[in-house]
Amino acid sequence: MRLTRRQALAILGTAAPALALRRAFADTPLPIAPGPFRGTKASLQAYRTPQWFADAKFGIWSHWGPQSAIEDGDWYARNMYIQGSSQYNYHLKTYGHPSKVGYKDLIPQFKGDRWDPEHLMDLYVRAGAKYFFSMGVHHDNFDMWNSRYQPRWNAVANGPKKDIVGLWKQAARKRGLRFGVSEHLSNSFSWLAPSHLSDSTGPLAGVSYDGVLPAYADLYHDYSRQPADFAKTTDAMSRNAPDWWKLQYFNRIKDLVDQHQPDLLYTDGGIPFDQYGYSLVANLYNISAARHGGKVEAVYNSKTATDCTSGTCALDRERGVLDDISPTPWQTDTCIGEWHYKRGIKYKSPKKVIDLLVDIVSKNGNLLLNFPLPNSGELDADELVTLNGITAWMAVNSEGIYATRPWTIYGEGPSTKVVVPKNGKEFDPNEGKKPDLTATDIRFTTKGPHTIYAFVQGWPDGPPLINALGTASPHIPPKITRVTMLGHGENLKFNQEPAALRVTLPTNAPPTANSGITLKINTV
Repeated sequence: MRLTRRQALAILGTAAPALALRRAFADTPLPIAPGPFRGTKASLQAYRTPQWFADAKFGIWSHWGPQSAIEDGDWYARNMYIQGSSQYNYHLKTYGHPSKVGYKDLIPQFKGDRWDPEHLMDLYVRAGAKYFFSMGVHHDNFDMWNSRYQPRWNAVANGPKKDIVGLWKQAARKRGLRFGVSEHLSNSFSWLAPSHLSDSTGPLAGVSYDGVLPAYADLYHDYSRQPADFAKTTDAMSRNAPDWWKLQYFNRIKDLVDQHQPDLLYTDGGIPFDQYGYSLVANLYNISAARHGGKVEAVYNSKTATDCTSGTCALDRERGVLDDISPTPWQTDTCIGEWHYKRGIKYKSPKKVIDLLVDIVSKNGNLLLNFPLPNSGELDADELVTLNGITAWMAVNSEGIYATRPWTIYGEGPSTKVVVPKNGKEFDPNEGKKPDLTATDIRFTTKGPHTIYAFVQGWPDGPPLINALGTASPHIPPKITRVTMLGHGENLKFNQEPAALRVTLPTNAPPTANSGITLKINTV
């Protein structure tokens, strides 16, 4: 049978046991846009990543929402309820005890009174971004668009009183950028569990935080049908949620996609909740096919590799990089600092970002880079230093980035010999601590059959030697006919010796040389 929405909601409003509810939905297709895909794992395996994504290479993300208003870093809406955490202590000192002043009371502080998406998008385009991501909804359960299914806690009804997703989309598409949205909602039901706890020690021990208040169950979630100890035992990212909430999740994210028809949808984790998640991916692809004459131009990013082994999606690695070339396009998402804005933090340097970019692109990947906005919605001075450094380097070297494909190997040099820890996690805690690449570290891309780009990640003391392009190299290099340096233009002297390709560089280093130079190598 197929349930109508009214029948489904009637079931959800009753005290029907979870098992009966699962059975009611097990064989019932969820309502999605018509098109080539159905909401099943098998159907989605026919999907293939569109060429534009493989060509784009670089995107910028605005990980911005009510938690940015506090300007104390990521996961504030959860950690402010964890006694002893630094954010709990900050909250206690700055706002008061979370039984009296909770996250609901901080949301109105989120104003974005100097947010100018048109100006910011101009900066991001100049920096070389080919796609842009807006936060759709974080784990904090606050929707950044005019949400039909979260009418009180969304950016039109509360905080900035603007459709943030819609205004970002308008600015991006006006400039020819592909537009994406990120959703982190699938973890929210368990992520906000600490708001239902209380201090275990101190003068207010046992006094419940404001998450237990029935009047705010639409923000903190309704745990009244959950076991009494649910909030004490649930992991932040466990996706331990009842079926009635999974349907709410489906409705919310479908509403986001239906309203804004993004080119990309990012989920913080793997495809969630079986049929609910598969149906959302199919809905995204079917809407895209309708917009593009039957051709699916949309991309769904999953952080679970097994989701993407047979079509379905493009793999995303949070703060991590693959250790070799992937046969299919993939993405690293990372941030110049913390995900949400934190005052006084030290950002990645332009050099660090460029090192990441060329390494990722050499392995058939894209870099999605977050610039966290403060409450004002305006990049701070130090963020502009990083952004301007990327802009300057891309103005000279982006020819070797866009619309390229991997060479036989991704690179050579000391950094290729570093053993990548196999800890089973996509998140790399040492990402920001790794040493910068140097002039002895080289990465390769290609464009067409007769052009190789060699990224030399610093200005060398003498002629760079590229071992993989020596005539005796086991990689069977082609015969080289011409070598130039991007941004220089004139032919460079070179010698393709048995051991290496030796190139004589210009006398003076260009201004962006510390972040790396690009040799364009023509072959026959």
